[in-house]
Amino acid sequence: MNTPKTYLKNGIERIKNRIIDIWQVADEVARDKAVGTIEAELEELEYIFAVLVQGTFIGMPSPPVQICMDLLPLMEKDLILLLERVDTANEPLSRLFSVFDIG
Repeated sequence: MNTPKTYLKNGIERIKNRIIDIWQVADEVARDKAVGTIEAELEELEYIFAVLVQGTFIGMPSPPVQICMDLLPLMEKDLILLLERVDTANEPLSRLFSVFDIG
């Protein structure tokens, strides 16, 4: 036989479990967004590094050419990123909006 106390206890337990489930989903979404933002920031830092090191190709002051040439084989990913940036150079705000999910 179920008493009112049992109904109340079961109701409170269900509410507690539901709040925990919602909190876990919200936490997972927040972590995913944080990881996405950090990845975008890392890509930006890699781009800045590539521009600083290989700046002679675009007319910017840079380290001595010997250092740039020594680093060139190690910077394949960075050079691909530079070429991708040339494609999106006309719409820099669209890239920023896609990173921060502004719509």
